[in-house]
Order: sequence, then structure tokens, then C-alpha cells
Amino acid sequence: METLQKTKTAWAIDIAHSELQFKVKHLMISTVTGEFKKFSGRVEAETDSFEGAEVEFEVFTDSIETGNSQRDKHLKSVDFFEVEKYPVMRFTSSSFNLTGDNRYLLKGNFELHGISKEITLEAVYGGSMVDPWGNTKAGFEIKGQINRKDYGLNWNAVTEAGGIVVAEEVKIHANIQLIKTN
Repeated sequence: METLQKTKTAWAIDIAHSELQFKVKHLMISTVTGEFKKFSGRVEAETDSFEGAEVEFEVFTDSIETGNSQRDKHLKSVDFFEVEKYPVMRFTSSSFNLTGDNRYLLKGNFELHGISKEITLEAVYGGSMVDPWGNTKAGFEIKGQINRKDYGLNWNAVTEAGGIVVAEEVKIHANIQLIKTN
């Protein structure tokens, strides 16, 4: 008896229409937003709903931008990302499960600074559409958070009043547009 194999649809991240940001409290009174300008990724899905899709994502740490060149230089240093030793952050999914109306939980291993830990992200599917050039696109908004100290990013300073300069919790926010490649 012949078994039928499901064909997976391959998708790549459309970098021109995607963004990857992070937010972290500074002095515990305001939030600094930064982004990574260079990243890549792929998604393989067996269904149009993306249920059970496999997701891989790479972020190039040297592409960090916060709008302040001195801060960016500090973030690239051994105090934080240590970009020369750890040039890439990686995410590899272990599950992508539909939890409600266009809402998913995306679980997987996140590797940063040589340390890999499981994280859970929330993903909202914005839909699919064919663009004016005949390319099939799909959009997701992804949110989550990590504790930077879990990944060895321990630098901090104490203010005169005893407060800390940089919070441990880092919020992740990504708007990702995928382009169908097969």
C-alpha cells in the first residue's frame, strides 16, 4: 500500500517588510526601544493555517540599533552581546500550536550568548495575500519576553539613589512578513 506524504510549503522572511524590536526599562522610569536590522529565517508548514509549522530564525547581533551610537557600541561589547564571539542569536521551534482565533503559541529553543533555553512566544496571524507581483505573502505579529540574565547578559550599574540602570526583563516584538518560496 502506498502512503501519501504531505508536502510542506516553504516560506522565507521578507526582510524589506519585517522588523524585529526589543524594549527594556532604563533607570526603571522609561523604556528604550532597539531593533536588529539583519536577520533571516524560514518556516515550513503542512497546512495553510500554519498549525505545526517549523520555524527557524537567525539574528545578527552586530546589526543592533537603538538610535544612540554610544549605547549601540556598549551593547555590542563584552558587557552585553559580545558580538565578535557571539555574532548570531538563533531560535528553533519545537511547536507552533493554534490556541484561538488566529492566535498561536510558538515554543522553541532560543540561543543567545552561547546559552540555549526554551521560550514561549505569542504569535498572531494577520492573514495571507498575493502581492501585485504574484508572490504569496503571510504576516505574523510575535511577542514575548526573556530575562537577559538567563543568557549571561549580567552587566548593570547602580544609580546614586540605589536604582538599577537596565532591567532584567526584555520584551520582544516582531512583525514578520513571509514570502512563499515553493
